[in-house]
Amino acid sequence: MAKTPKKDAKTKAAEKTADDATIDESNLNISVDGDAPAPGASDAPEPAPQAAGEPMLTVLAQYTRDMSFENPNAPDSLKSGQAQPEVSIDLRIGRQISDDNTIEISILVKAHAMRGDQTVFLAELDYAGLFAIKNVGLEQMQPLMMIECPRLLFPYARKILADMTQDGGHLPIMLDMPDFASMYREEMMRRGQEQSLN
Repeated sequence: MAKTPKKDAKTKAAEKTADDATIDESNLNISVDGDAPAPGASDAPEPAPQAAGEPMLTVLAQYTRDMSFENPNAPDSLKSGQAQPEVSIDLRIGRQISDDNTIEISILVKAHAMRGDQTVFLAELDYAGLFAIKNVGLEQMQPLMMIECPRLLFPYARKILADMTQDGGHLPIMLDMPDFASMYREEMMRRGQEQSLN
């Protein structure tokens, strides 16, 4: 299982200033990646028989797939005395199932900061983990992939995003843990409604 990363001095300092960062909650967009296939029998690895052993979720690897930071109006946007920018957050969950029964889950985060009609910064992160799930029935496979796996990855993605924005000269973006269970339920309801219309 993944462990929560230890806080270094830089992280502690970032958390102290996190309350000063302004995030417009009305602009918070969290969803399951629209390109991910609808859940079904072909969407998950073949479940192992329950008699084979205890259910297991193993983190095989964690890695940054892609990240970028744009500071297009620096140094003017960094001058003191200016209002804090409004930050909108877009968070999506992606998944990829491999032939060897491993599952790649990715957290894609985009933070766009605006001051008026001017972009202050744009940060994007694609953080992923490779998981092996054993001895789990099909009905438990989807929640594990879309709730538990992102929950294990999120603290690391959160720290990278905070460091990225702070290293860019701005207050760090310190995201709260999303409610991945609610995200999963909403996505399943949406897909159920789409299927009923077809």
